[in-house]
Amino acid sequence: MTLPISAAVLLVVAGAWNLIIWPQFAKRIIADPRSRDENGGRTTFFTVHAILITVSLALGLAVGFVGLVALFQ
Repeated sequence: MTLPISAAVLLVVAGAWNLIIWPQFAKRIIADPRSRDENGGRTTFFTVHAILITVSLALGLAVGFVGLVALFQ
């Protein structure tokens, strides 16, 4: 299957967007006081956001990779 160049570029841009935005969000989550309880342990708030960020980064990498492969076929 081949993709039009415009679709491949869109995938690369979407992948790059995820790789740029989510690490910035992660920094804010780590600094958020809701991420740690009174004993310094991680809270459910932190865990849920860490999973969300990890999955989004993985999807961003996958989408960007598919876009790059489509561009260079």
